[in-house]
Amino acid sequence: MTPLERIGWIIARMLDVLAVIASLVVTFLMVAQVITRYVLGLSVELLEPIMVAAVLLYMVGAMIASRNREHLTVDWLAATIRPPRGKAAHEALIAILTIIMTIFFSVWAFRMFSWGLQRPQVTPFYRIPLIIPQLSIGLAAIGCLGYAIRDLIGAVRRMAVR
Repeated sequence: MTPLERIGWIIARMLDVLAVIASLVVTFLMVAQVITRYVLGLSVELLEPIMVAAVLLYMVGAMIASRNREHLTVDWLAATIRPPRGKAAHEALIAILTIIMTIFFSVWAFRMFSWGLQRPQVTPFYRIPLIIPQLSIGLAAIGCLGYAIRDLIGAVRRMAVR
C-alpha cells in the first residue's frame, strides 16, 4: 500500500467511525427526547445537540457517498456509452462539473465560517457555537472536492490508456 493509499484508508476509516458515532448520538438523543417528553412528561431540551449531530452525520454521509462514488447520478447516458475511453471521458466531465460545484460550495462554506468568526453566534438553550456545524459543512466541502479531484485523475488516466 502506497503512502497516499494509506492516508486515504485512514481518512475512510475516520469517516466511517464519525458516521457511526453521529448516528448513535442522533438516535440516542432522539430516543431520550421522546422518553423524557412523552413517557416522563418532562421538557428536556435536546433538539440543539440533535441538530448539531445530524449536520455532522449528513456531511460525513456526503463525503462517504463521494468516496464510494454513490452520490446522486443520472446514469442513462453512461450506460449507453460503450468504448472505455468514451466512458472515461464521460466520467472526467462529471468529475470536472463536480469540482466546479464543490469549489463554489467550498468558497461559500469558507465565507460562512469567516462570517461566523466575525459575528459569533450560539444556539439559544445550550449556547453551542454555530461554528461547530459550520465546520462540518466546510470539511464536507473540502472532502467532496478532494474525492472529485481523485475521480478526475482516475478518469484522465483511463482516457490515456490505449
